[in-house]
Amino acid sequence: QVQLVESGGGLVQPGGSLRLSCEASGTIFSIDDMGWYRQAPGKQREGVATITRHGFTNYASSAKGRFTISRDNAKNAVFLQLNNLKPDDTAVYYCNADRVATKPGGYLNDYWGQGTQVTVSS
Repeated sequence: QVQLVESGGGLVQPGGSLRLSCEASGTIFSIDDMGWYRQAPGKQREGVATITRHGFTNYASSAKGRFTISRDNAKNAVFLQLNNLKPDDTAVYYCNADRVATKPGGYLNDYWGQGTQVTVSS
């Protein structure tokens, strides 16, 4: 019933920028952490950035200084601003919502979006 939908990916040149968006829909009472993860061909999925319900952020070393994660709790949305993109950033980026409750005191679930492709190439 809860669904996460990402958007904003695309093809950009090195040094370019993209803004990824993710909105969770359905009956949602609360979401703890939200974040962005990515998976490049032949590699495992890795964390890029996370943000708590109260705005505390954490970034992968490769993302620091270039990417910015933000959140809109009213919309159950999370965003990732990608600046100064590099070819190594090429991957499918996935949105995650952690410990989602659909009612007060309800069971907590983890949800993932379908992914959005980011390709950085000259």
